Amino acid sequence: MADIKTQVQGIDPNLKARNLSEMSKMSANIYETINIINNRALRLNTAIKTELQGKLEEFAITTDTIEEIQENKEQIEISKFYEKLPNPTVIATSEFLENRLRYEYKEERDEQDY
Repeated sequence: MADIKTQVQGIDPNLKARNLSEMSKMSANIYETINIINNRALRLNTAIKTELQGKLEEFAITTDTIEEIQENKEQIEISKFYEKLPNPTVIATSEFLENRLRYEYKEERDEQDY
């Protein structure tokens, strides 16, 4: 995955109404369009969570008591950045509308293959 900062540049984080008829023309039907966007959003969500956890692990301090919680300004800034990111579904929809998603259909097997 490319850096998330460069991926989301220029994407409006607000939800917008979309013309489903136009979107469904880009694939076979609206259900496939939704499935394509959903699969990409799930992958983006996993990648964002993994990236955030990796960055926050750098600040992890193991202590014996819960009372010793330290605030780190860098950690707070990183958390704020990820909170402000557009929803993965918004990112995936934008990628789909800009034809930046590549998808293919698996070949259907005949019943004789089983």
